[in-house]
Amino acid sequence: MRAIPGAARAYVLGTSLCAAVCVQPALRPGTPWRLVALLTVVYACCEMPAHCRFPARSVSGAVPVAAGSFLPVLLAAALLLPPAAAALVAVPGALIGRVEQRPRSTRRIWRAAQLTVATWAAARAQEFFGGPVALGGGRYGLKAPDFPYVLLPAGAAALVFCLVLTVLDGGILHTAERLPPRTAWRGLLPRSLAPAGAHGLAGLMMAVLWRSPYGPLSALFVLLPMYISCWVFAQYHRERAAHQATIRALVQAVDIKDTYTRGHSERVGHASVLIARELGMEQDRIEVLRFAGILHDVGKLGVPTRVLRKDGPLTPEERRVIELHPEYGHEMVRGIGFLGEARAAILHHHERLDGTGYPYGLAGSRIPEFARVVAVADAFDAMTSTRSYRRGRPVPTAVAELERCAGTQFDPEMVRALVRALDRHGWQTAVTADEDDALPPHPGQGLAPPAPAPGPCGNVPPTRGPTGPQAPGAGRTPTTDRPADIKSAARHGGSR
Repeated sequence: MRAIPGAARAYVLGTSLCAAVCVQPALRPGTPWRLVALLTVVYACCEMPAHCRFPARSVSGAVPVAAGSFLPVLLAAALLLPPAAAALVAVPGALIGRVEQRPRSTRRIWRAAQLTVATWAAARAQEFFGGPVALGGGRYGLKAPDFPYVLLPAGAAALVFCLVLTVLDGGILHTAERLPPRTAWRGLLPRSLAPAGAHGLAGLMMAVLWRSPYGPLSALFVLLPMYISCWVFAQYHRERAAHQATIRALVQAVDIKDTYTRGHSERVGHASVLIARELGMEQDRIEVLRFAGILHDVGKLGVPTRVLRKDGPLTPEERRVIELHPEYGHEMVRGIGFLGEARAAILHHHERLDGTGYPYGLAGSRIPEFARVVAVADAFDAMTSTRSYRRGRPVPTAVAELERCAGTQFDPEMVRALVRALDRHGWQTAVTADEDDALPPHPGQGLAPPAPAPGPCGNVPPTRGPTGPQAPGAGRTPTTDRPADIKSAARHGGSR
């Protein structure tokens, strides 16, 4: 369980205090407690299937309901109740809602405070635009809602609800994940507008039916299409879980075949995500880039095991076989549609900015953006990882090597993004061989010493493709450090 940063705890506490201030007026006389109780029970019952083990699961095992799936109930409360009373409706349901990550108690408190503040703000907005009058129901001289004017307060309530959630979500991303403000809030509002509009219309329908002669029971029928939409959403998550299982199987196969780089793929995926966030990429592209980092070496499945595990220098023929692994990987994943741009990264992650990489010798901006990100992440992890035959280089040393090779081998923008991410998040190095106790003793105790510092980036002879000329053993480190794998990580662009 990762500890929540102090800034995030303070942010959650501040939001909770704000929520308490919002609901405090409801404790005074005049609150319609019967209506509050009914809406609170409805919302809590809607969230309970996501919390309970049996009702939450469909026949296929997917979870059809997620916390916050029934926001129309809260928007209906914002239209039917005074602001303070409407804010109370969100609390029990949010506290019992489904929470996947730990610490669950803190996350539930945050969710309750967030929804309380958003519901209060939505109720204030609809009051400002005359919602109580437009909704009618006989209390203000109207026997029926004033259409189409009632759409204005309902739309204002949905928009304000969406804006408050967006602001609060961005704040928690900034404080808890330490994302830059621009990255934390980027894209949140556009992605939320369409769902907010749909939830707003559903909430208006609930409010109208609630005050109609048919009563509260008729309003519950509005939740049926919402449940169906939740089921469809669950099918999307089920498909995504299948994608994740496919990727895990491929990565596990690579790790079994090349045990010297076990765990390397996952860390390259993580480093790629750090770079992407610093670059301000959209969340959907970040997820695809993570797949690219994880699968960048999947082509090793097509390389003979004896070549991958060879302890001595590679022959020119063996090197040409190794240099085919990006093309092997691309062929393996080309039919997996959800990988998108990741396929190009798998094919081109060994290209160099100066055009001397492989398999096609692309240069500069002709190298896909994802491939330039993965190349930096790959080389960085290869240099900093401790393996059974040598110890990893310190992070500052690896960063200095990346900066030295920026502009010739690596994209300087990607290198700078990684440096900023490391300053912000740090880096956890790990053993990538079979066991932690396989670490070599310090130099002088019978095993190979740490790898020597790599030479200038330009020392590696150009390699134009898998069949291009290459001097025997060129660019390789001495045999004592298993040159087939150590490759001077930065000079050869990460794992071979």
